[in-house]
Amino acid sequence: MIVLLLVAMLSSCSNNEFKIDGNIANLNDGVVRIVFHGDSSIVDELTDLDEKGRFSFKGVSAQPVVVNLLDSRGNPLTAVVAANGDHIKVKGDADKASGIKVRGNRLNEDWQLFRNEHAAFYSDPNPSRLDAAIAKYVKEHPADMLSTVLLMVDYSDYSNREAVDKMLQSIDEKARPKSLLEAYESRPAKRRTEALPRLMTLNLVKHDGDFEHITLTNQVTLLHLWANPFQNRVTTVNKMKGLSPAIHVVDVLTESDTLRWQQAISADPASWKHYWAPGGPLEPGIQLLGISMAPWFAVIDSTGLVTYSGPDYSTVERELNAALDPMKKTR
Repeated sequence: MIVLLLVAMLSSCSNNEFKIDGNIANLNDGVVRIVFHGDSSIVDELTDLDEKGRFSFKGVSAQPVVVNLLDSRGNPLTAVVAANGDHIKVKGDADKASGIKVRGNRLNEDWQLFRNEHAAFYSDPNPSRLDAAIAKYVKEHPADMLSTVLLMVDYSDYSNREAVDKMLQSIDEKARPKSLLEAYESRPAKRRTEALPRLMTLNLVKHDGDFEHITLTNQVTLLHLWANPFQNRVTTVNKMKGLSPAIHVVDVLTESDTLRWQQAISADPASWKHYWAPGGPLEPGIQLLGISMAPWFAVIDSTGLVTYSGPDYSTVERELNAALDPMKKTR
């Protein structure tokens, strides 16, 4: 009896930490990236899976926080809310992240229930229906902490901050702890309706192995950030070949494995250089772009202002044309 009690004590989490046990199938890189806003700073760690896709992570947070689970490239798997003393279990398939199940406390289970009931809204490229459903839930459940979680994590339209702040203030104070309000700041992929940063310079490794200090001002720059495998790289590069010579193209590998780098870039035009960001999406400067997948693009005007950061190349073309228009008018 004493032995069984000791085993139970050792296998459980203490009141000074929380624990997440998971089993994720088809996660090719064999690691889970875990990101959350801890008691003093943002925690961003990689956790290895065993041969059966299992992992275990222990974290510390005195107050409830949103913990983001992603693959190594920053693609979201799921998110949970945890605080010291919680033991949360997640199970599912990386290829079907929307179906990953979460157990462990009532808030997470209610969140999963909401996501299941509105599955069609979550998969809709137009987020307006999901935003409306969240707004309705917040209005009807002011005493529910899930209202805060939905507004901080799943809500999309932050273009009208006054309206968002009004919804947030309608939630009971006890149901919107400061630790959850910080969930937005620790999201690996921040909503790009907020002000985009200025990026003046980058210090990256050139293909010859030396570092280069790259200036991103005095001309329009396109950052092309990618990782292997990249099946459509040739298609993307062919589109980039047609860009104006006035555009400064900076091609950046954002992963640790450089073995296939030479093969991938062998057919690229000689009109742009190739670089490697050893820190990947967390490389100084690049982390400001909020990369959540690869490939990713950033358009930077001649003052260093990032006018677009995202995966959509059609938006890239529009932003580049808009950035070049003033230059054409002065000629």
